[in-house]
This record gives sequence, structure tokens and C-alpha cells, in this order.
Amino acid sequence: MKLQSTLLRAAFAAFIIGQMPAAAQDAAARGLAVAQEVKKRDTGYKDFTATAKMTLRNAQGQSSVKEMNIKTLEAAAEGEKALIVFTAPADTKDTVLLSHSFRSKADEQWLYLPSMKRTKRIASGNKSGSFVGSEFSYEDISPQQVEKYTYKFLREEKYAGLDCFVIERYPKDAKSSGYTKQIVWIDKAEYRPLKAENYDRKGALAKTLISTKYKKFVSRFWRPMNLEMVNHQTKKRTSIEFTNYKFGNGLGAAEFDSSRLDRQ
Repeated sequence: MKLQSTLLRAAFAAFIIGQMPAAAQDAAARGLAVAQEVKKRDTGYKDFTATAKMTLRNAQGQSSVKEMNIKTLEAAAEGEKALIVFTAPADTKDTVLLSHSFRSKADEQWLYLPSMKRTKRIASGNKSGSFVGSEFSYEDISPQQVEKYTYKFLREEKYAGLDCFVIERYPKDAKSSGYTKQIVWIDKAEYRPLKAENYDRKGALAKTLISTKYKKFVSRFWRPMNLEMVNHQTKKRTSIEFTNYKFGNGLGAAEFDSSRLDRQ
């Protein structure tokens, strides 16, 4: 049944592409190929953990800091699972976000609020909302899957001194995304996303995500040590600084169970 479903999706995608003009076909196929190569190079990590410091800055430059632990599990047959547990400050300590990201169905997210001692599910229509007051949305935090988007190759150009592919991607499920499109710069040598411009539902540039200070782990997997999300409309920004990456921890699915978030 799974094979039949996969073949049907492939046939449908081929039919849709077949209806496009040749130039659009080329742009769509090349954009998809770049996105697939990005994912291919990051497949096989199994799991990793990290610690992170999130710094929130308002339009006046005032800042506040949150600290967290992160766990991510690769589930090859379905997608990825990510768990974020806040450790500081006191007002967010023990807050937990669990994300289950799927290739072929809607993602699922849960938020545990220690002050209320309950877990609530994040509705798909609310994933554009701010995550713990930051400029990152719930959608931004969830692991990304190639199959959730359609693509268009735009051009090649330099960014941050590196030769880059520039592609555009559009969410297939527009109702569950806060963005109408994203323009992404990916370096040609290592296929690392360096910058992403995110456009809101009105088509205006809303936020830009910058990924910097990449490091390679276990001789293969690149991770940015710093992310910065700039909100062009509110002039606020949030940065996340990562430390203590560790791969191959032997994490299991039970650690990503939504019924156990109060015990993290």
C-alpha cells in the first residue's frame, strides 16, 4: 500500500510538471534538486543533542535571554522529532516544545506549560505564532521536510563571500504556514542554507533568517552555531547560539512521546 501511494504521488507530480512551460519545468526541477541535495547531505545523523542560548532583542535594543536543551531524532521512514526543554530563566524553566515533523502528512507539535501543569497541542493554523515571545515561530522551530514544498530555481550569486544557489520554495499546505514563500541562499560547495527571506500572507517580506558559524560534526554533518531571525516589520530580532553538539546518543522514540513532556 505504501509503495502504491508513493508511485501515485510521483505520477501526479510528473503530470503537474508536464503541464508547465519548459522554462518553468527546468526551474522547478532544478530548485527541487537543490533542496533534495541539502536533505541528502544531512540524512543519516540518527540523533543529536545540543544546548542553546536564545537572546531576544526589542526595537530599542533591550534584551532578555533564555536557555534550553535540545534533542533531535531522525526517523527515516517518516521524518524527524525534536524536543526543546527550557532550563532558564525561572519564568520559562521546564517549558517543553515537542515537534513531530512528517514527510507526507501534517506536522504535530505540543507545548508543555509547567505553570499550568498541562500539555496543549499546537493547532496547524497557529504555527505562525511566536515561540516563547521570540521572532521564531512554531513553524520555524519544527524540522523542515523537502516534501512539504514546491520549488523554483532563481539564480546563482555570491552571498557572504560564497558561491550560492538561490531558490524559492512555497508551502503546499498554505493554511498551515505563515509564509507564502521563502527565498533561500544555499552555498554551492557544501549545500548549507545561509539565508532565508520569509514572506508573509500579504506577500511582504516579514523576516530574514541568517545562519552562520557552521561547524562540521562526525566528519559529515554541518550545523550552524548561530541563527538570527530579524523581523523587518517590528524591528525585533532573536538569535540562538548553539553549543555542546553531540551525535549518536542512542536516543529512542519513547523520549519524544507527547504524554511524557511533564517528566522532561
